[in-house]
Amino acid sequence: MTIKKVLIANRGEIASRVIRTAREMDIATVAVFSDPDAGLPYVAAADEAVHLPGSTPGETYLRGEMIIEAAMRTGADAIHPGYGFLSENADFARACAAAGITFVGPTPEAIDKMGSKVAAKELMAAAGVPVLPGATIADEDDPDENALTAIGAQIGYPLLVKAAFGGGGRGMRIVHSAGELVESISSARREAASAFGNGMVFLERFVESPRHIEVQIFGDTRGTVVHLFERECSIQRRYQKIVEEAPSPAVDPELREQLCKAAVAAGEAIGYVGAGTVEFVLDAQREFFFLEVNTRLQVEHPVTEFITQLDLVRLQLDVAAGKPLPPEAVNATIHGSAIEVRLYAEDVTGGYLPVSGDILTLEFPELPGLRVDAGFASGTTVSTFYDSMLAKVIAGAPTRDQARTLLAAALDETRVHGIITNRDLLVGILREPDFASGAINTSYLDQHSPASLMATLDTAALQVHLLAAALAAQAENRATALVLETLPSGWRNNPSYWQNLAGTVDGEECRVEYLFSHDGLKARVDGAEIEGITLYAATPDSVDIAVGGVRRTATVVRARQAHYVDSPLGATTLLEAERFPDPADAVTPGSLLAPMPGTVVRLEVAVGDKVERGTTILAIEAMKMEHAISAPAAGIVAEIRVVPGQQVDSGALLAVLADDEAAGE
Repeated sequence: MTIKKVLIANRGEIASRVIRTAREMDIATVAVFSDPDAGLPYVAAADEAVHLPGSTPGETYLRGEMIIEAAMRTGADAIHPGYGFLSENADFARACAAAGITFVGPTPEAIDKMGSKVAAKELMAAAGVPVLPGATIADEDDPDENALTAIGAQIGYPLLVKAAFGGGGRGMRIVHSAGELVESISSARREAASAFGNGMVFLERFVESPRHIEVQIFGDTRGTVVHLFERECSIQRRYQKIVEEAPSPAVDPELREQLCKAAVAAGEAIGYVGAGTVEFVLDAQREFFFLEVNTRLQVEHPVTEFITQLDLVRLQLDVAAGKPLPPEAVNATIHGSAIEVRLYAEDVTGGYLPVSGDILTLEFPELPGLRVDAGFASGTTVSTFYDSMLAKVIAGAPTRDQARTLLAAALDETRVHGIITNRDLLVGILREPDFASGAINTSYLDQHSPASLMATLDTAALQVHLLAAALAAQAENRATALVLETLPSGWRNNPSYWQNLAGTVDGEECRVEYLFSHDGLKARVDGAEIEGITLYAATPDSVDIAVGGVRRTATVVRARQAHYVDSPLGATTLLEAERFPDPADAVTPGSLLAPMPGTVVRLEVAVGDKVERGTTILAIEAMKMEHAISAPAAGIVAEIRVVPGQQVDSGALLAVLADDEAAGE
């Protein structure tokens, strides 16, 4: 069989990734896109594209019948599901077969066997793969508190509540005591039902601070199942991986043989075909236990491609076409080391909250050994409806340390403006001594606070950046001036008037003042004079300046009130203060504002209720995650401004709390 045209039933970077390999194989491509995704790069990269009307996953990428109809309309003879959405949906795989379309993935039977994590554990135990003790709470079950407490006591604490269907950290909670169990199960079931359409969860013993190790497996239609070595995915936040590497620095040849043998046994037990991943936890005693099988291509597959020198998407398409695994896959060997990081639009210091908005600039350096799989580009928009990952940045090198330093340097040179990202956190992780030595586990970000990992500019560097922002702004003002545009801003025959630019950096107020005098440029920041300034050139987007005898060039991007400055010193975002602020914009004391755009999914209180500090007031769902909005202090609910199901923007007023005295007046 030959695949001639493939429809990619996905979006963003994985859609672009599949399109790239398909083009190399002379396979025509079809993209599908929702309303918010119409301007993303993958849509233009495909040979053809079909619009899926709507915005939410349920309206678009989860509509299997619309996907198949799009394939039939365009003449696609295969569908590649990517990861997420329909990639692990056995009914969709069956529907593809019924329509005469090749599903690029495992058989529906294999997906069924692994679709329930509970059934998967039972099957793996029968195949001799080590598993952890646990229990299941079915979607239709409504066990009472006593029954749940008994189950928790039997398993032991801490335990993990996890969605039986799906993944990506959704529907997952760690429970440390019986008092937390009931609410954790209820919350996880709601989130699982919303994300995966099934609220079944299972409970299992939680291994504290393990390593997360997974093994890439591949099977063909001839019954061959092989492994392509392991990946280390221990550094996570909100139970989602953000740094992955291959091979693992913790796995020696003996342990590798054991892990890979168990993974192949798992694949053979379900007659696996295509790309899959067997996930394990590795404890401090170097014992490993089965977690799950992901019956799809993984986000982190590029690190395996680096070390095996294989194209996994090509293998997927070849296997789907009925070809046997080639010798280079059956007899794969490890070449060097590779590390991948996931660049997210998120507010790290705000609790890793996902962020949406317009991307002004997204530019990556071109360096030998560096690969970027991006879903967005400059001028695109991150919506509130999907995962907020902007790109995967991957470095491969002969050694782990070379890959690590290459990746850190590349991220340092990356320019991203208009949206908050986790870029600085990723750089900090790559340069941190424990990571450099390989001493990591799933508690890494609990043991190393983001604040300690994210470098901040010192006072002298910040002064240079603020001055660069001010000089670029004045250059832009002069470039658009209607008269005397060649004169510097604020120029006088008898100079005495200082120009200024005021605003905030990371929430801290700052003010830079500058003066073009007969003696040259003078400047001060927050009243402190900057010594030894020589200005070589200033344009609206670049400032060439020497301070203290050291010359540097800073690039500047300005959008409305934001000034984005990048230089060898780092990156700074200056939010310019409004010259004439509107008094109506003042926030009422006690106001609870939406930390991100999203949908109100439930209210936990009513007007007049007394609440304690930490009480959940309401919950918002954004980017497939549920976020609780809690009371910052004890008080009385004075106002509730939203209702369940309501869409809210970032900064929207949700509720107002008053203290007891204010409420009684």
